Amino acid sequence: MHEPDDIATRFLGRPYAELAQPAQKVARHVARRQHIARALDERGGSPPTRGQRAADAVARFGGSWVFVGLFALVMVVWVGANTVLLMQRGSTFDPYPFILLNLFLSMLAAIQAPVILMSQNRQSEKDRLTAEHDYEINLKAELEIMLLHEKVDALRLHQWDELLTLQKEQLALLTALHQSPHPHCCPPGSR
Repeated sequence: MHEPDDIATRFLGRPYAELAQPAQKVARHVARRQHIARALDERGGSPPTRGQRAADAVARFGGSWVFVGLFALVMVVWVGANTVLLMQRGSTFDPYPFILLNLFLSMLAAIQAPVILMSQNRQSEKDRLTAEHDYEINLKAELEIMLLHEKVDALRLHQWDELLTLQKEQLALLTALHQSPHPHCCPPGSR
């Protein structure tokens, strides 16, 4: 079994103590022959809070075609209702240029934007953890491949040594057979 410092020095070109934490983790897993892949939900973090779940729901709904359709419908109804009231009664609850509507839209944007940003920050953290995990898996795979190359090279070298030894023995036997007289094998003068 290999040691993490041996793995780090041979394959990463630096002592174990000088490696970043993810590389140290990979070197330990390679040395111990342990799996590094894991489900990202098993990272030991706490479950999302109610506010985080709400932010995710708002971001999901706010970034959907349903929201866009409902938003457009509300705008059309608002403007249509004001137009009908203006034509029938001569006054509206929100006269053109629809100041009250603009206020509501500004309030919606002021609330929705930070909530969506919170959700995007959480998603960004998830993406960062996924990228770190992918890096660890890729580095471990690369180190395992290097170890396999070493094993194959050592095996091939060992086999070449055995083949050379066998070939030398065979040549020695052939030379001995060729130089020794065998009266019953070859008649005199036939050689």
